[in-house]
Amino acid sequence: MTAQGPTTPPAGSGTRKYIWLAFGALGVVVLAGLFFGAQFAAGLVGGTSWDVVPGQAVEVTIDPGTSANTIYVVLNDAGVARASEIRSAARKAGVEDQLQAGVYSMETDMDPAEVVRRLLLGGDPFAAPETGSFTVIEGWTIERILEELGDQTEFAEADYRVALAGGTVTSPLLPTVSDTISEITRWEGLLFPAKYSIAENSTPVTILQRMSDEMTNRLESVDWSRTDELEISRYEAIIIASLVQREAGTDADRPLISSVIHNRLADDIRLQIDATVVYAIGDVNGRVTAADLEVPSPYNTYRVDGLPPTPIGTVQIVSVNAAVNPADTDYYFYVLARADGSHAFSTTYDEHKANIQKSKDAGILP
Repeated sequence: MTAQGPTTPPAGSGTRKYIWLAFGALGVVVLAGLFFGAQFAAGLVGGTSWDVVPGQAVEVTIDPGTSANTIYVVLNDAGVARASEIRSAARKAGVEDQLQAGVYSMETDMDPAEVVRRLLLGGDPFAAPETGSFTVIEGWTIERILEELGDQTEFAEADYRVALAGGTVTSPLLPTVSDTISEITRWEGLLFPAKYSIAENSTPVTILQRMSDEMTNRLESVDWSRTDELEISRYEAIIIASLVQREAGTDADRPLISSVIHNRLADDIRLQIDATVVYAIGDVNGRVTAADLEVPSPYNTYRVDGLPPTPIGTVQIVSVNAAVNPADTDYYFYVLARADGSHAFSTTYDEHKANIQKSKDAGILP
């Protein structure tokens, strides 16, 4: 994505700047009574606008004894899903009287059926009694997660490393150890980014397992029906999602960037994505340089064919959805084009070079 690769032009421009946005989790306290009843009725009868940024971490508290109608309104107000749609999903399943109280780590703009499923399972197991909390941000690598857990919790980073390497933490998606995948790196992308509460009796194993289970549960809401058509496994879809997560600056760009990745894979063109070089090096000063593109690593998609061996960071479900539902395009290139983080896409290298020049002329690229 910086300079032209060894044989083919890169997918994007290496002058992209990498910015990780931390979305703060929202604490929601349930209030009972007529006020919420009125709100609920107004939301169902009069309708409300739904201007919600999807995929943001939200912590929702449902107190014991809260009515189903009040639960729907609280989730609606937190941006999890529309009250009317949650109610419809719960009634269709015949479970309105089985929704459980608890503290839930959710996301904005979730599938209503998935919300109902979570409410039937009950709140997060760490919720009571709490001794603290920690937050994992989308895009973080497993190394960053372990460092942050050591800083944010009472346990040392080494304790978490032992837990991951010991085989007691599990995931149905966990790849086997190989020459390119270590006991630690095989957990890349498999711990869900969210805010988590910590219970009094938590251990490094239970904390990590909670994060792994959360990822497994969230993936149940994904429509995997196109994986055969796209000739990818679910694990490969998560790898693609991690590339989309790191490259996309706007939600609208996610399926478009996914299409570039799939188009290049289908035509045996190297991905040449700077984010993989950043992962291989561990960090870069400013932007990726021509020398960085030569780093020998299985993650350097300028030097190796196909996908990297593992994801390169944590992902939001919106990125997984984009990975398994790419836009139908003939794009092979993209470049940062606007201050909001969106890109310009193109089919030919000449078009791509023209888009790069436009971005430079507009002051978006140096």
